[in-house]
This record gives sequence, C-alpha cells and structure tokens, in this order.
Amino acid sequence: MRADRLLSIMLRLQAHRRMTARELAEQFEVSQRTIYRDMEALSAAGVPVIAERGIGGGWALLEGYRTKLTGLNQAEIQALFLAKPFRLLADLGLSKASEAAFTKLLVALPAMYRRDAEYVRERIHVDGAGWRQLEENVPFLSTLQEAIWQERKLQLTYHRSDGEAVERLVDPLGLVAKRSVWYLVAAVEGEMRTYRVSRVQSATITDQPFVRPQAFDLGGYWEESKARLAEGIPRYPVTVRVDPAILPRLRNAGRWSRIEQIDPLDSEGWNKVVIRFDLEEDACEYVLSFGPQIEVLEPQALRQKVISLAKGVLEVYAQKSRV
Repeated sequence: MRADRLLSIMLRLQAHRRMTARELAEQFEVSQRTIYRDMEALSAAGVPVIAERGIGGGWALLEGYRTKLTGLNQAEIQALFLAKPFRLLADLGLSKASEAAFTKLLVALPAMYRRDAEYVRERIHVDGAGWRQLEENVPFLSTLQEAIWQERKLQLTYHRSDGEAVERLVDPLGLVAKRSVWYLVAAVEGEMRTYRVSRVQSATITDQPFVRPQAFDLGGYWEESKARLAEGIPRYPVTVRVDPAILPRLRNAGRWSRIEQIDPLDSEGWNKVVIRFDLEEDACEYVLSFGPQIEVLEPQALRQKVISLAKGVLEVYAQKSRV
C-alpha cells in the first residue's frame, strides 16, 4: 500500500540520511517516477523532504527532523518477538541488554499489539543448533568484537586445521555466527580470509587503525564464500540396491549422504538408489553399517572394497571361534 511505502521512505531517509531516487525505486520495486510522486505527497503532508542535486546528491530529510512513528504492523511485531539467538547474544555479552530492550519494546506497544507479541513468543521457538553440535570455547570473541568496533588491527595466533599455529596481523571486518559457531572475517594484506574463532589461541588489539572498505558487504561475502566452499567439496556418487525396509533410515542419514534418485521396486522387491557422498571412505562405512540389507552396484572399486572389508570381518570372527 502507498501509505506503508511513504512511511517506509521516511524511516529509510531518517536512517540513511540521503538516498537517490534510483536506490529508493529499487528497494520498493517501483519506478523512479513513482518515487518522485511519493516525495511530492510527503512534502504536501508537511514532511520536510529536500532534493540535493549533483554528485553525491539525492533525497534527504531536513537536518534534525525525526518522525516519532514506528510504522510497525502486526507481522513486523511478530517477527521482532519470534526468536532471539540466546547463545549468540550471551557470547557477545548482550543477553541482559537484549532482554531489557525487548521488555521496553513490549511495554511501549499498544495493548492490542502487545498481545500479538506475547502470542507468537508462546507458540513458536526457533533453535538453530543441531542435536549433536558441540559447544565451542571462544575466549577471545569479545576482543575480536572490540577490535571491529574500534577499527584497529588485530595480532592473532591461529591454530590451523592442519595443526600448525600461525601469527597473523589482520584487519577485522566482521563476525559471522553459523548456528553456534563463530567466524571472524578479516583482511590480510588486502585479501579476505575467514577464521574460526574457537581456533584463535591469542588476540591482541594493536594501536594501528585500518580503513574499512566502503563497498564491503559482510553478508554478501559470507554467501559467496559458502558457495565457493560448496563448489570445492568433492562429490562421490554411489549406486546401490536396498531392502525397502531401510529406506526411511537412508532418508534420515543427515550429513553423511544425500539421496539423488530412488527407482521403483525391481523383480526381487528391492529399490535401486543413487546416493551422493563426499568421500569414498564415508560411502564405505555407511554401506557396511547396513549389513546384508544393501548392495553396492557402482562404482566397482567401492564394491570390491566393501567385499574385502566384509571378508576381513568374517575372518576376524572365524579366528575368534577357533580359539
């Protein structure tokens, strides 16, 4: 609705100070002509919007002007009160501040909206952690956070995945939480790097300031890096015949595998299934765990490996029986 868009434009100008008609048009998915008409409507309603021409210009509110309207609708209020990442807020030392802020917001809401907020908090809870996820120790998280706020270089000692400890002088740009695991995104001599915070063995804030790249988008960088990682992960497709009784367990195999294809029952009453693994070792362990209820068809190298290991298991038990 236009009224919602006009209010949103006011709030955006209040937050960003100056925006071009093109930026506003892209955000609200309307034409620039529509934005110009919206500005005329705001001006006619007494809102002091001004147009600044030239390079770096755009639309802005008269300096010092602030609207007291929140513009929150029912869905927006429910979204605010839906869930809070308690563990992550605690890691940042913000759990008490978060609870206080939500209490103040709840008290400030009109009674009818307050009921909406309580309604959603009583009925929906979001837990981003996995069942088997380990809690990581992040003693230097607050130091990293402070260096990011101050825009000062960090001297790190970092324990790499290969077991080697390295020293790094980095420009800390942001923190990312993936479930309950924290990552530091930093620049090292102009190159972007990602560090797992639990592997930081020491961290010292230096007196050296750094210039944060104006165009750097933390969320965008994280999504791109995840995509690059996914492209680099090895893929190992396996074709098997399975007893239909174990299909539910195959579908719930978690990170071990991903089912790509399930064919109808064959003449013997079994399904042919294509499963994707990351590594041959994962596939071998997985297949052996189902015993005689699964048979490897392809690749032949995996089939021979499973047969060899199965014979080895039989030999171990045969030797025990002869003793």
